[in-house]
Amino acid sequence: MKSNCQPLLFASPEVSDAPARQQAHLTFKANRTLGRHNWLRLTPAYSRHLVEQLVGSLGPRDRVLDPFCGTGTTALACAEHGIRADTMDINPFLVWLANAKFSAYQPAELAEAKAFQARWAFPPARDCFWHPPLSDIEKWWNEEELGALSALFDGIKEAKISTPARNLLCTAFCRVAIETAAVSFGHQSMSFKPRNGEAGIGRTYAGERVAGLFRQRLAEVLAAAATELDGSLAKAYLGDARNLRQTLAGDYSCVITSPPYPNRMSYIRELRPYMYWLGYLHSGRQAGELDWQAIGGTWGCATSKLMQWQPSKSETPPYDGFMEMIGGIRQRSEVLSRYVHKYFEDCACHIRALTRVLRGGAKVHYIVGNSKFYDVMVPTEQIYAVLLRANGFNNVRIENIRKRNSKKELFEFIVSGSFCG
Repeated sequence: MKSNCQPLLFASPEVSDAPARQQAHLTFKANRTLGRHNWLRLTPAYSRHLVEQLVGSLGPRDRVLDPFCGTGTTALACAEHGIRADTMDINPFLVWLANAKFSAYQPAELAEAKAFQARWAFPPARDCFWHPPLSDIEKWWNEEELGALSALFDGIKEAKISTPARNLLCTAFCRVAIETAAVSFGHQSMSFKPRNGEAGIGRTYAGERVAGLFRQRLAEVLAAAATELDGSLAKAYLGDARNLRQTLAGDYSCVITSPPYPNRMSYIRELRPYMYWLGYLHSGRQAGELDWQAIGGTWGCATSKLMQWQPSKSETPPYDGFMEMIGGIRQRSEVLSRYVHKYFEDCACHIRALTRVLRGGAKVHYIVGNSKFYDVMVPTEQIYAVLLRANGFNNVRIENIRKRNSKKELFEFIVSGSFCG
């Protein structure tokens, strides 16, 4: 079975076939000035604008599901428009971040966080404070920066404040931690950058830099948190997208989501510094085990586990040429062929699970990207379309919405359909 490609939204038929532009307004770049959406970035990510166009016909009686939470863009955008939404992720840090974004903050809680910043000062000695057991931590921060961050985090942890106020402080801290780290976001994913002689900066200067940046970022977080939002509309849950019913009651009328792409880019790689600081990770092994549970995860021991993984005939996507595609990749790399095979088996399991939490007539929208391994194209959007049809969806359509900032053959698509159940 192969899918027919039909235009859906946003574009003329010509653009739908092959958009010439990257259309940054549909990506995380558009979220940089959008309040709570800008609290932390995760690449790649889609923008609030994309969600707004997809929920335009929804109302108060609808319930939206995003089974791949990311930074909570879908559910937050829905809540901002008065629409109920649930989201789920297997990563506990993302669940925490999303719920922090979705909360309605009381003036007293905002005042607590602001008062902490006003009264707290760096202690003279900073060598005694805890810092996370992140491998090669000196690649992230030099000694002076790490000492300043450790002192700031200790102050946040020990402060006598409410949980909502501490969540706001931790959000600002995460922004400061990543902005002072020796990393760059100029590529598809985060990469390390040279320090250009920064390693010798003085302890006083590092403290002033961290303190000044924290003041700025906390002010931005508090300004966004002060905006009115119904905190009852959106909720993030910890769970597995392949077993939705275990966590969610169901009856959703719409799905808007962007699962990980089959491109070996593990979110855990970008999330590790936040997760170590906030106590969600304690070892590299733990990071690999968590990524193995995620769809498309390959970090650390997840890669070695792929070589023991065995495919299931019952989960093979009914896409013409699927096994030939896997075989083409296997000619160059056994582990990558297993990675792609497992990715789509997990997707098949997820979409089957999705049908158990949808109401009849529910609309689904999957934002996905195709991939290329060596000279083998992986038509992710077409395979998703086939999986939807095989699980009781009709009116399945694919729209090519933008060119990605990578290889010329790679695009981003929306795969949509209606549930017949």
